[in-house]
Amino acid sequence: MWKPHAPPPPRVTKSPDPDSESKQRNVRRIAQIVKLKPEFVDKYKEVHDAVWPEVLQQIKDCNIRDYSIYHDPTTAILFATFKYVGYDYAGDMERMRKNPKVREWWAMTDGFQESIVPGAQNSESGNPAWWKVLDEVFYLE
Repeated sequence: MWKPHAPPPPRVTKSPDPDSESKQRNVRRIAQIVKLKPEFVDKYKEVHDAVWPEVLQQIKDCNIRDYSIYHDPTTAILFATFKYVGYDYAGDMERMRKNPKVREWWAMTDGFQESIVPGAQNSESGNPAWWKVLDEVFYLE
């Protein structure tokens, strides 16, 4: 029988920056879910066909790679997965939150969604998170 467990520790690599030998890179795989309101399916897909360049750049600048969002129309669940390849996840997420274009994007897309996290207000507040983070059950590299 499957039992929940803590996700594996992040892979750690040394910084490519010789001036920051003490820094270590934590590669983390993250998966999240949120519900998509049925009346906004087409609009959600439309805006994601043309994500604002400032938002895409901020995502990259905050060390997020391999970012994908999937939709299950049967359950209305949006499933997002990405890799965080930076050194300071909390700091990078705070930098993301401070970007006015990102906050504008979140305000728009949050309106298309319904959080399943009790007490979540929106993506900008971050506490509790708007998207529910999932536990990793299995990974094969």
